[in-house]
Amino acid sequence: MLFEGKVALVTGGTRGIGKAIAKMFAQEGAKVAVNYLRRRGPADETLEELKALGAEAIAIKADVRDREKIKGMVQQVLDELGGIDFVISNAASGSNKPILQLEESGWDWTMNINTRALLFLAQETVPHMLERGGGRIISISSLGSFRVLPDYASVGVSKAALEALTRYLAVELAPKKIIVNCVSGSVVETEALKYFASAEQMLTAGRERTPAGRMVTPEDIANVIKYLCTPEAEMIVGQTIIVDGGLSLVF
Repeated sequence: MLFEGKVALVTGGTRGIGKAIAKMFAQEGAKVAVNYLRRRGPADETLEELKALGAEAIAIKADVRDREKIKGMVQQVLDELGGIDFVISNAASGSNKPILQLEESGWDWTMNINTRALLFLAQETVPHMLERGGGRIISISSLGSFRVLPDYASVGVSKAALEALTRYLAVELAPKKIIVNCVSGSVVETEALKYFASAEQMLTAGRERTPAGRMVTPEDIANVIKYLCTPEAEMIVGQTIIVDGGLSLVF
């Protein structure tokens, strides 16, 4: 097992892409902490699945917009699982409206969950990674960071900022043996898509135009993260790895 004796924290880890990432870590022998915001049901289901894979696992309710909540979440991981080696900043949300209809509250909500959370996660976890000789921090982005998608302005801008923050963290933390990268996926058919009025249009385009001949799955994203967390990937630093089956090449 690749990650036996390691501890992974996955924010937004009880559904969709986050759940696939959590299961990947469990399958590879890591202890896993999954974070969620509201719904305890999916969290309990995810815990059952992780434990069925033989993993020691916990679920933590915390709003990653709030630094104090992040601090409490990190402390719970330390107390219950004994350390932190991998942090996956996956929790995401957005105000899906045309740009001229965006409100201040929706803008702040999106930026704080999608971008600011990574900064505070890094600040709170890096000291504990240093105690264990290093670690990995990986953020999750999307093609909307550089392609204009319908009703995606707040999310797209937040993801572009996330990728920039990833680069700044990477340069500062690489000398400390903490490697920071980002994984950007194309449209993935998960529950999150139901919040987009253009969801069916996005899915249709994805199915028809992806050169690889199929949609990207949550497991595809998880597999790239698995590689980035191995020693073999230690020279990949501050990069945004696009996992889209070639879709962004033919827009």
